[in-house]
Amino acid sequence: MTVPAISIQGLTKRYGKLVAVKDLSLTVNQGEIFGFLGLNGAGKTTTIRILLDLLRSDSGSAAVLGYDCRREGLKARSLIGYLPGEVGLYGDMTGEEVLELLSRLRRKPASREFRQRLQERLDLPDHDLRRKLREYSTGMKRKLSLIQAFQSNPPLLILDEPTEGLDPLMQASFYHLLADARSRGSTIFMSSHVLSEVERVCERIGLIRKGELALLASVEDLHKMARRRVRVVFGSDVVAPPQGFPPDYEILELMPRFWHLRVQGALGPLISALAGLPVLDLDVEEPRLEEILIRYYREENP
Repeated sequence: MTVPAISIQGLTKRYGKLVAVKDLSLTVNQGEIFGFLGLNGAGKTTTIRILLDLLRSDSGSAAVLGYDCRREGLKARSLIGYLPGEVGLYGDMTGEEVLELLSRLRRKPASREFRQRLQERLDLPDHDLRRKLREYSTGMKRKLSLIQAFQSNPPLLILDEPTEGLDPLMQASFYHLLADARSRGSTIFMSSHVLSEVERVCERIGLIRKGELALLASVEDLHKMARRRVRVVFGSDVVAPPQGFPPDYEILELMPRFWHLRVQGALGPLISALAGLPVLDLDVEEPRLEEILIRYYREENP
């Protein structure tokens, strides 16, 4: 049986009276791209630091690819490519020196050829790597940090706000890097506040609120749970169906030549109601992930 890429069981971490993570249990399968979501202070970074054994939990356990993050921390970390949300780098080092240093710290040194391909994809050429980090812009530092996370081709990537500071072109390049890593069998565990980004690349999401897992679902299932907006335009005046609309159909606007509804579930009853009517246009707007998840965020900050 294949072991999970990440296995968290009953994880709890306190800072005095503050409970940062509370009885958190979560499994991430090998080969998937998993979005780890939550507001600032929800417990995301604390959870990630426990996975890296930078913090110790008060109770519970965490494992990476079968290795306990506390008892076998060195082995677990050797399998991870990590991008922190806030990168601390030595300003008097060059980019090349940073990449070489971090490569030597790993059990599996980075391939120069693979690193060169990453540089090309993220537009960070050799002459930029020879510059001191204090001369780097925010975007350049982010690109360098992404290269160091990917350069050893790790089986697990843990990425905290990976596109922060990247321009749209580099964001697109990053999405291609994720797809390539997944095609090689890597697992990606990423935290992001950009929900459109999560919707684009992730297969499943877990939303943490006040240290507890508030939601765990596939992006596909979340869309099925949500209500779609449906707009119907008619060529002549019509009346509403005599039998009315199903209870899971919310009427937003009802006019002789225009219906605007919010629909959950199958569209079959609506299609039946439209049979024989002078329909000019029918538009079904799929809900965005932001619309689905916003109520989970609002429950923390009403």
